[in-house]
Amino acid sequence: MHVLRFLLIGALVAGTARAADPAAQPKTVKMFNIGNSFSNNATRYLMDITKAAGHKLVLKAAVIGGSSMAVHWAKVEANEADPTDAKGLYAGNKSLKELLASDKWDIITIQQASFISNDIKNYRPYAKQLKDYVAEHVPQAELVLHETWPYRSDDPRFTPKGTATPQTQKMMYEGLAAAYSEIAKELGLRIVPVGDAFYLADTDAKFGYKPDAKFDFKEAKSPALPDQSNSLHVGWRWTKSPAGDTKLTIDGHHASMAGEYLGACVFFEFLFNESVVGNKFIPQGLKPEHALFLQETAHKAVAKAREGKPKK
Repeated sequence: MHVLRFLLIGALVAGTARAADPAAQPKTVKMFNIGNSFSNNATRYLMDITKAAGHKLVLKAAVIGGSSMAVHWAKVEANEADPTDAKGLYAGNKSLKELLASDKWDIITIQQASFISNDIKNYRPYAKQLKDYVAEHVPQAELVLHETWPYRSDDPRFTPKGTATPQTQKMMYEGLAAAYSEIAKELGLRIVPVGDAFYLADTDAKFGYKPDAKFDFKEAKSPALPDQSNSLHVGWRWTKSPAGDTKLTIDGHHASMAGEYLGACVFFEFLFNESVVGNKFIPQGLKPEHALFLQETAHKAVAKAREGKPKK
C-alpha cells in the first residue's frame, strides 16, 4: 500500500498519472448549479480535473452570495408574478426559467445556505418547490443535493452552549449531514457528499487542520500569520478596512485552494462515476502528497454515499 501510494505521488509530480481507463469513452456532462458562493467554491477546479480525465463538462450557475433555498424560490415567485420585476432576475437580467432553458442539462444541483443547513425546517417547503419547478422546466435533468460543508473548527461563528446555532464543527457537520440526508430521502434525491469529504479530511490524524496554539494574535503584525497547514478553509488573513487600517481577520467558512480541490474531486466522481485517484491535475501550490490525500478522501466519501453507509 505504501509503495503504491509512493508511485502515485511520483506520477502526480511527473504529471503522468491518469485516473481514467484509457479504453473508456470520453463523456460529456452538463450541470447547472442553483446555489451560492459554496457552489463556486466546490466547482472551481472541476473543469481542470474533468479535462485531465479526458472528459468534457458544461457548467453554468444561478448563484447569489449567501443565499438559501428560500431566496432562490422567492426569485421564482417574483418572476412568475411579474417577468419584468428585477427581484425575479439573476445577473444578466435572466430568470431561472430562462437560465434553465439555455441548454439540455443532465444534472441540476441545489444547496442550503451553510449556517442554516443544520436545521431541516429551513429546507421545507423550498427544496420540494425547487424540485417540482426543475421537473416542470427541465424534465430530462436529475435534481441532486449539493451537501455543503461545516466551518473550520476555529470559526468565530460557532456560538456558546445553549444556543440553537451550531456550537462546534462536529455539531454543525452532524446537523447538516442529518438534514441533507432527511430531505434527500423525503424527495428521492441523491447527494453530492462534499460536506462528508470535508469532515473526513478535517478530522484526519495526519492531514486534518489544527489551530496554531503558539501564535500570538494580540501582538501579531502584518504579514505574520498562524500556521494553517492543510486548512480546507480560507482562514486567517490580513485585510484593509475602508479607512485604510490593516486588520487580522478570519474566513472560516469559504473553501481554500485545498478545499476547492477536494470539492471538485467529489463532484468529478459523482458526475462521471470514475475514480479521481491519480488524476494528473493539481492546482499550483498544492503539495502532491496532500493532493493525493484529498483525491482519496473524495473517493471514500462518494463510495460511502453510494453504498448508503452511515456517516461517521
